[in-house]
Amino acid sequence: MADYIGAIDQGTTSTRFILFDRAAKIVSCAQEEHRQIYLKPGWVEHDPGEIWHRTENVIAQAMQNAGVAPSDVAAIGITNQRETTVAWDRKTGKPAHNAIVWQDTRVAADVAQFSAQGGKDRYRVTTGLPLATYFSGLKIRWLLDNIPELRARAEEGEILCGTIDSFLIWKLTGGASGGVHISDVTNASRTQLMSLASLQWDQTILKDFGIPAQVLPKIVSSSEAYGEATLESVRGIQIAGVLGDQQAALLGQACFKPGEAKNTYGTGCFMLMNVGQKPVASKCGLVTTVAYKFGKQSACYALEGSIAITGALVQWLRDNLGLITSSTEIETLARSVPDNGGVYFVPAFSGLYAPYWKENARGVIAGLTRYVDKGHIARAVLEATAFQVREVVEAMIEDSQTSVDVLRVDGGMVVNELLMQFQADLLARPVVRPKVAETTALGAAYAAGLAVGFFENTDELAANWAVDRRWEPNMDASSRERLYYFWKKAVTRSFDWSE
Repeated sequence: MADYIGAIDQGTTSTRFILFDRAAKIVSCAQEEHRQIYLKPGWVEHDPGEIWHRTENVIAQAMQNAGVAPSDVAAIGITNQRETTVAWDRKTGKPAHNAIVWQDTRVAADVAQFSAQGGKDRYRVTTGLPLATYFSGLKIRWLLDNIPELRARAEEGEILCGTIDSFLIWKLTGGASGGVHISDVTNASRTQLMSLASLQWDQTILKDFGIPAQVLPKIVSSSEAYGEATLESVRGIQIAGVLGDQQAALLGQACFKPGEAKNTYGTGCFMLMNVGQKPVASKCGLVTTVAYKFGKQSACYALEGSIAITGALVQWLRDNLGLITSSTEIETLARSVPDNGGVYFVPAFSGLYAPYWKENARGVIAGLTRYVDKGHIARAVLEATAFQVREVVEAMIEDSQTSVDVLRVDGGMVVNELLMQFQADLLARPVVRPKVAETTALGAAYAAGLAVGFFENTDELAANWAVDRRWEPNMDASSRERLYYFWKKAVTRSFDWSE
């Protein structure tokens, strides 16, 4: 009997392969970063070939480090950066262009065009999503319209398009020699091309966007056997679970009941609340998305608040300004001052996502005086994440009419004690970090494990969840609201900058 379950976690900045045991403990892990390609302001690309090679490497490394054979692994799940979009040749597997990353804003003119013809929410009833540069559908349209001969080749059936999960599964299961072209409901729900009601591609939107249906993957559940891996290091293992990264974290945090919510602090921040088997329409700037679907069971839905830039702002401070040499140094630098010195940093590098959805917003630093030093800038960078999360929490409570009594958190930034304490202070709610911090990969492992019987049911998964650290709020109400007032004031300064 196999003792392990594997998970590929293909994120915005790196790819990991993790082996878990039945108690959800990490047995082996390997990770490699890939390049961020910025050709123009607002453009963000990845090399799909580089991502695939990183994926091959980390799988082989983790298997070798653990001394594990393919027969020891029950199945592999995949989780991925969601809206990042790829087009590739069906016969050769060669990408037609770099992947267009979820943060990329090059389709802003298309967003404006479609919004002018029917409003920003013209597809929200069908898809749960406002028109925005964030989602995949218009990225596919851009590729078809801007890469020479790509549209003609797509219409002839020579080109496949999809999100990163589709590309990796196709490669893992044989590529040009029989690879399966699929995407699960969670990733498909982020394209703005899928109906939340039918869980199928919406033909009206495909026609509006000019996307031929034959380029798109078949939509499947998040937990079922899709095909066997042909990669040598994992040959014969079933690929049996797929979830977009934030939905995977929802599973990893064991949020299986309506009203349970988690927030992931990564490149961006993403808060999801399980709302059960009926989608809840947002009136407060959130999006409605599929949370997960296990096999033939009914889909579960979620409300989501997406924030574009959080951990990426720390990277920007490191890579673009050189104020720190590693991301971990920001906490020490921020602790060198007692407060933010009146400085507020609104990181609208790719516009603002929830709850504003303003593509033409741009980043601002407000409140600068001669008193301010790099410690205040560092503190403002960290606080920007917590302020944005509070805005999303307030919108989620309003939309769901459900109280968020405790915020479950995960992601790379939750090791930052200063940030987590400030988050609890700003929310006036406890913030809780689980013992297994790798909740995104764990969620993908859970989905794969459920599909092949490695895990019996969600009760078993919920029993694995345990608290590692809890932060209680200790800021007085007047200080909390004063800070938040000036944050909201700074946000308005970022509006309508790009024309």
